[in-house]
Amino acid sequence: MIIERAKMGKFTINGQTFNIDGNNICIRDGVVTVDGNKITEVDQVKIQWEGDLASLETDQSVSCGDVDGDVKAGGSVNCDSVGGSVDANGSANCDSVKGDVKAGGSVSCDSVGGNITAGGSVISGK
Repeated sequence: MIIERAKMGKFTINGQTFNIDGNNICIRDGVVTVDGNKITEVDQVKIQWEGDLASLETDQSVSCGDVDGDVKAGGSVNCDSVGGSVDANGSANCDSVKGDVKAGGSVSCDSVGGNITAGGSVISGK
């Protein structure tokens, strides 16, 4: 998982809160790093982010607030507003997306500025 931040924020991993003053948070194989510096190791990852994100990429499902750029997930995506595009192997559920939405499952978004490609049903106010 790679998170590029737009502003200083904090995130919680498995109940432990971190205040972040770095540009990139990466979670791969249970190792959490910020700007290349290891901060912790975890067996299972449950992340809660507070603050806006520049972009988000993960090999898992993701639930987040606003994202200025793109969201790419190996599972499902459940986000508020997305300034870029959404690419999910599972379903996508978002408030508004300025770019395209591509999902292996269903898509449910209030509005989409680009194209929608879905392996399941589509609900959009596009």
